[in-house]
Amino acid sequence: MLSFLNDYSETACREIIGRLSAVGTEKNPGYGTDSYSESAKQKIREACACPGASVYFLVGGTQTNATVLDALLLKHEGVIAAETGHINVHESGAVELTGHKVLTLPSHEGKVSPPELSSWLRNFFDEPTFEHMVIPGALYLSQPTEYGTLYTKAEVREIRRILDEYGLKLYIDGARLGYALASPGNDLFLPDLAVLCDAFYIGGTKQGALCGEAVVFPKEAPKHFFSVMKQHGALLAKGFLLGLQFDTLFTDGLYEKLAGQAVALSSRLREIFREKGYRIEPETVSNQSFVVIGKEKAEELAEHARFEYWGPYSETENVYRFVCGVTTDPADVEKLAEFL
Repeated sequence: MLSFLNDYSETACREIIGRLSAVGTEKNPGYGTDSYSESAKQKIREACACPGASVYFLVGGTQTNATVLDALLLKHEGVIAAETGHINVHESGAVELTGHKVLTLPSHEGKVSPPELSSWLRNFFDEPTFEHMVIPGALYLSQPTEYGTLYTKAEVREIRRILDEYGLKLYIDGARLGYALASPGNDLFLPDLAVLCDAFYIGGTKQGALCGEAVVFPKEAPKHFFSVMKQHGALLAKGFLLGLQFDTLFTDGLYEKLAGQAVALSSRLREIFREKGYRIEPETVSNQSFVVIGKEKAEELAEHARFEYWGPYSETENVYRFVCGVTTDPADVEKLAEFL
């Protein structure tokens, strides 16, 4: 059975498995105070061209989003997101559980429109009774988006300008950030994020790590963020396991290499679908592909491959998602072509 279901189906890439095995019964300090974590933090600062950045390691994406946003926002503030944003549709209300409402804007293939954001904020603060409402304190974006699309540097610069006008923070979910960085035509890189964001995270779970996300505060971390992590159950006692993994990913360009392989395979996958007469909607350049397939054909294909139903398209067709990860075998992509 071929698998294009997601990018976190396997344990970890062989480089990380090797290093985890090598440490064996080695004794390390707890809670991220170990030498591996410090080395990883320094490598991430260098990759971001931000020597003063604060870096923290958390376990998973939902946990990271809820913890960071709770730390960034005041008690009475909410967070703006596209209606398709992960925190709005796929995190079981984790952000709301912390007491912060998710305020949604229309989604354009997963993206927030800068003009619509500007108009929404202007109308909100022009309302005489806005203080009776949930005050927007931050904007949540993901790079790439839920639909595999990318924000450009110009778009994020404009978004940053708008947020500064109203005093809001910018937080970017980078669960699949490496795939965005490796995508053809991408012009928004780690040093750019360090300039434009108040916080973002570099995903590990979906990009070769056993688990783990690296949160970066380029300017200043929220006060006592270590304690906030602890309060949210996000502080791993065996923190060296996370540090070791990111130290591996950020050595000798491994993070970019692994992501680049997955993006190239996804590009080949979309090429195959087009050759077979299928439609790709929306068009993406990351490691996710969204394909319009007839329902009967999808049932037939499901006998040979795993993939995810994404949504309806017509009476006889649905959109299905096919994902390539860091351990996807190129031979599996070609085998899928045979089944098609």
